[in-house]
Formats: sequence, structure tokens, C-alpha cells
Amino acid sequence: MNIAGYQISDDILDEINAKILNAVNVFPPKEKRFFALDKTPIKNVKVVILGQDPYHGKGQAHGLSFSVEEGVKLPPSLRNIYKEIEAEFGCGMSASGCLTPWAEQGVLLLNAVLSVEEGQPNSHAGIGWEQVTDSIIEQVSEECEHVVFMLWGAYAQKKGNLIDSSKHLILKSPHPSPFSAHKGFLGNGHFKKANSFLEEHSLKPIFWKI
Repeated sequence: MNIAGYQISDDILDEINAKILNAVNVFPPKEKRFFALDKTPIKNVKVVILGQDPYHGKGQAHGLSFSVEEGVKLPPSLRNIYKEIEAEFGCGMSASGCLTPWAEQGVLLLNAVLSVEEGQPNSHAGIGWEQVTDSIIEQVSEECEHVVFMLWGAYAQKKGNLIDSSKHLILKSPHPSPFSAHKGFLGNGHFKKANSFLEEHSLKPIFWKI
């Protein structure tokens, strides 16, 4: 299967779909599971922000890591992301948690696992999604030039070995979760560093304020 230039194994997708066929209340809805790819085709990728798995509350997840549907209360991790952007650029914090404007500028908001059952975080870990998304990361590393990878927290940082650091910028820090944001996420300067790297390579920076 080809989605917006990303190659995805039909066999692995068939295996995943068989495993979650009888699951009740799976988020995001099926039509939004590849929303990150649809909104940020591989030819447009400038930044990759890697999450772990979708939000597991009703009405939150819509296929972009860290993002929530319009009108949904800001989750704590996203609130800390906004705090960091506010500190770096001096802008006010948005009430909207929908990060689609980032995706449309070339920010691939990719979760490592692309579905979850209601109220059960990590319930679809280990069923094959990681193979799909590891392949996507490798494709971006191989086919794109001068991409910024933001790897927040130990889980995301393990994906660093899939990325060619000789041509891409890898930024690492603790996760923006309330449990770890004050251990180095807040103050990491990642958003300005990303824009500086893009500009150094004659690419348009990201407008981070939502």
C-alpha cells in the first residue's frame, strides 16, 4: 500500500486488522489512523515528532501525535509543549489542541502505535504497528534531506538508530509529560533549533504558534 508516498506492507496491515477486528471502541476511528501520513506526504516532511500511542479517551485522538480534536481540553503533555513554544517565541498559549496546521507545514506527527482501545493505554502495542512506523521513519531518513527528528523520552529516543544522523538533525530531551517535563523538556529550545536547522538548509521554518 502507498499512502502519500509512504510504502506500507499490506501483509502486516492485514495481521493488525485481524488482531483488532473484534475490539470495541478503538481510537482513532479507522479512517483517521493514517491521518498523519495523509496530512504530511513524505515529499513534504521537514520535522518528525514521535509519540508512543494515541490518546485513549473518547473524542481525543484523530491520528496526529500529541494532537486532539478541535474543542477538546488540552492534554497535560500538549500543554507543556505549548509552554515551551511560548517561552521560546514569546507567544500566548492557544486554547486549541489541534495540530493540523503543523502537519500541513511539514511536521509529521507520528505515533509509534496507531490505534488504542478506550481507557487502555498501550493496548495495541506489540501487534505490528511498530513494524509499520519503524519502516516509515526509515523511509523518511533515506528519502528526505535535512529533516529534524524530535525524540522526547526514552521510548522515542530508541528510534534514533533508524535515522541517518549525518544528514538529519536529531534532538533529544525528556518527554513533555508532567512526570518528566521539568527534568529537561522545558527549556530544551527544540523549536527554535529546528527552525534554525531548516533555515540553514534554505527551507522555510515552521510557524509553531497554533
